[in-house]
Amino acid sequence: MSKVIHLKKGLDINLQGVAEKILTAAPLAQEYALTPDDYIGVIPKLLVKVDDAVKAGTPLFFDKKHPEVLFTSPISGVVTAINRGEKRKILNIVIRPSEEREYEEFNPSKPEELTAESLKELMLKSGLWPFVIQRPYGIIADPKDTPRDIFVSGFDSAPLAADFDFILQNTGDDFAIGIEAIKKLTTGKVYLGLSDESHSKVFSKLEGVVEENTFTGPHPAGNVGVQIHHIAPINKGEVVWTMDVYSLIFLGRLLRTGKLDMSKVIALAGSCVEKPRYYRIISGARVDSILENAIKPLKEGQSVRVISGNVLTGKKIDKETGFITNYANMVTVIPEGDHYEMLGWIAPRLGKFSMSRTYFSWLTPKKSYNLDTNLNGGRRALVMSGEYEKVLPMDIYPVYLVKAILAGDIDKMENLGIYEVIEEDLALCEFVCTSKTEVQKIVRDGITQMIKELN
Repeated sequence: MSKVIHLKKGLDINLQGVAEKILTAAPLAQEYALTPDDYIGVIPKLLVKVDDAVKAGTPLFFDKKHPEVLFTSPISGVVTAINRGEKRKILNIVIRPSEEREYEEFNPSKPEELTAESLKELMLKSGLWPFVIQRPYGIIADPKDTPRDIFVSGFDSAPLAADFDFILQNTGDDFAIGIEAIKKLTTGKVYLGLSDESHSKVFSKLEGVVEENTFTGPHPAGNVGVQIHHIAPINKGEVVWTMDVYSLIFLGRLLRTGKLDMSKVIALAGSCVEKPRYYRIISGARVDSILENAIKPLKEGQSVRVISGNVLTGKKIDKETGFITNYANMVTVIPEGDHYEMLGWIAPRLGKFSMSRTYFSWLTPKKSYNLDTNLNGGRRALVMSGEYEKVLPMDIYPVYLVKAILAGDIDKMENLGIYEVIEEDLALCEFVCTSKTEVQKIVRDGITQMIKELN
């Protein structure tokens, strides 16, 4: 019997452009790429050079801090470019895919036949280990650690989020195999967070395999950090791991077939998309493979923002040359906020969303909005207004935590809950902030400081 946890704090942002449950197979992209910056704290060391032939599962680079952690190609083909930035920093490794997919061969295994060490070795060699994320800090887990527990969120509550029930329709067996396998990695429990709207048959088959907890309430109910906080909070000195639905599908598929198949179903959503729907792609694909003829006609002077991920935490990418990040479960396309509205704040603004009652839009709570990226104001001093606390369903004081980070006070950061949060948990605080404070960047800066000081 699952435990039901009711969350009252949070905010659902109802945007136009929800993806219809129609699945389309995207054409093979012209290029695929692996981007080291997608992995927090990783210092890449190359294992390939331009013109090298690679298979799906061939190592492209490793982390200098943890040489055992490999980052592998999602596709077979030829390395066509290794793009670098300032100080020769590696920006990405680009691969032109071959017509026929080739795979590095790994040994198929049943979860019950594996030990923790053999599973870790397989995940490290295949390149799946970077999908194991450690809390605190939200970084790639250290393979030498044994986590207290492992947490998986079975739903996403972010704006326009992909429906995991739909995604699991044809990959449920692989997901179940992956869940069964990761039990080997912890001496504690595997927790699965579900929404009250989760109806996938896959989840019902996992009874007894994991401890299920149902969450009701607005976003960020689907954030694994919020779920950890309400199920079994992290104390100083403790380590837990998290994995997402896609990584467990990849793992189950690897164990079943012995091949690293990183094909996945993502949502293409947003008010600027002609027909929002789901696409089957291979991880790391260039985004134009799903955007061709998908964006609505634009008026003169208009432009769009393409986001790999959701509107709150995703990464802005170029609509023609950008690549879908490995962790993304969706691509969002919304209007670019590159315009100025004179005295816009004083108008009734029926078409603008606001958490407060500044605009009359609060009279239509079920209305969906076509929002752009405009800040609607300039950055100003951090104001104590109680906005953050209304959208964060965690027993911490977010404003005081942000101030402690800005002051560089390690002791206060610890006492105020830095171990329990990463950027995505405070993304709504940034959205509702009257002061336009970059809360997510501040949180990551604080975590970086904690890692330097205490590790």
